[in-house]
Amino acid sequence: MLDATVVVLDDGLSSTAIMPMEIFHSAGALWNDLLGVTARPAFRVRTVSPTGRPVRSPYGLTLGPQDSIEAVERTDIIIVPTSGLDLDLKMVENSALLPWLRRHYEQGAHIAGVCMGAAYLAEAGLLDGRVATSHWAVCDKLAARYPKVRWRPELFVTEDSRLLCSGGVCASMDISLYLVEKFCGREVALQCAKALLLPMPRVHQSGYAMLPVSQAHADERIRGVEGFLQANFRQDLSVKLLADQAGLSDRTFVRRFKAATGRLPADYLRALRIEAAKAMLERDTGPVQSISTAVGYDDVAFFRRLFKRGTGMTPTAYRAHFAPMSVRGY
Repeated sequence: MLDATVVVLDDGLSSTAIMPMEIFHSAGALWNDLLGVTARPAFRVRTVSPTGRPVRSPYGLTLGPQDSIEAVERTDIIIVPTSGLDLDLKMVENSALLPWLRRHYEQGAHIAGVCMGAAYLAEAGLLDGRVATSHWAVCDKLAARYPKVRWRPELFVTEDSRLLCSGGVCASMDISLYLVEKFCGREVALQCAKALLLPMPRVHQSGYAMLPVSQAHADERIRGVEGFLQANFRQDLSVKLLADQAGLSDRTFVRRFKAATGRLPADYLRALRIEAAKAMLERDTGPVQSISTAVGYDDVAFFRRLFKRGTGMTPTAYRAHFAPMSVRGY
């Protein structure tokens, strides 16, 4: 059996700790129990807090850990949950966690930060130069605070040198099942997911995000072109036409557009079209072909590839996740 240690922290969303606990407890056990065969638990699960005292969630749920972090001599896996949005306050409040994480990493533990729990791994210096993710809405803030980390906000789960991170709150499910599969094999992970009625780990969270098409900037000429693009994104728009809108040469326009928005004009246009398609899939019942045409792509196969590359989902899967039940046909 493997040792999995789940940290609980004040002001965190409790599901980021409870979901890993339940998945690790269930691996090798619940499926067997449901079928009436001998259970083979894969993990010993232990809950700890920095002091050993109970912690309280923002909505009043109290969680009582089994021990303090210092009672853990060794472990195979550590799960670090969320603990509130005020990182300055929380890093001081939970400062004992940082050397503890470094020590267990040096001893060979796999350490996973769920959602904003990734900030503790970054604060401990463990993620410098490594790939990581967090909730899509806070990755920019974390990237500014920890610029040495290679943040990938479009991903649900990342792993780099025994350091794992997951996207939003419910991605605690994804990272836990990912670890079950990693340590116990796909069959045990599948059985665990089926017993708990969970999907297997997802890869992309970009389909869940309202990511800005452009970064903030003060280039008025480029802002004017952005407005033109947003009003006319369904049309074929050449660089020359856009440069003429800005009153610039083609080369100067492309350079200034990239510097201002962070994207080349063609990438910007694609991003606008994908965002428009997402909005249509969320509210319309029309076929994917008609949505493809409406956002500027007559070739629906090409549109499907672009959409999946941008969101991690097919258009049909996106609609199934985010459209109202009436749009989905229920």
